[in-house]
Amino acid sequence: MAMAAAVFGRAGMAGGLPRLLAAGFGKDGRQRGVTEGEQLSLAKCLRFVHIYAMPDDLTPSQQAVAAAPVLAPGQLLARGVARHLVSHDFATVLELVPQPGLRVDVMALGPQGEVWIVECKSSRTDFITDRKWQGYLEWCDRFFWAVDADFPTDLLPEGTGLILADGYDAEIVRMAPVQPLAGARRKAMLLKFARHAALRLQGLRDPGAIFG
Repeated sequence: MAMAAAVFGRAGMAGGLPRLLAAGFGKDGRQRGVTEGEQLSLAKCLRFVHIYAMPDDLTPSQQAVAAAPVLAPGQLLARGVARHLVSHDFATVLELVPQPGLRVDVMALGPQGEVWIVECKSSRTDFITDRKWQGYLEWCDRFFWAVDADFPTDLLPEGTGLILADGYDAEIVRMAPVQPLAGARRKAMLLKFARHAALRLQGLRDPGAIFG
């Protein structure tokens, strides 16, 4: 069995006699009809199988983590903000379009119908190149910036809120002043929020569908 053990290793031997016979070994463990090149290829393959977890070896939660997309820095901030706002009883959606040409990073809806908008900035350059943020003010009751702990917060304009965030949580450092929406605008935003959330949920239920 020495030759079989050399190729398969102890873990590979666990497959038993049928596995050995299929690989070209006799019942006595002596090799028959397998070239040196095939031995090397087989050994490399078995090392890969035993070292790297295959999809069927992962638990459902591990498979979900492995399949999760890699998030950009701004998306990580948005995730932390969304997690934190849940603790304030706010529901959130990401990348909502209040009107053509505008796309907010996070829109949060409070228990009394309050509308907050949070713009996530991952760097100084990201903030300086944003020429649209003032257009968001008319679509919310409060407007916030979300940045990480290394961001130069002195760049952020007064009269706006500040949230420090990472990919796992966040903290409201400065509450934004309130500028209540008009009734018609609030109704429009609630409708946009509801449709946006419903379409996202439908997309998760039916990934193959095309939504206009």
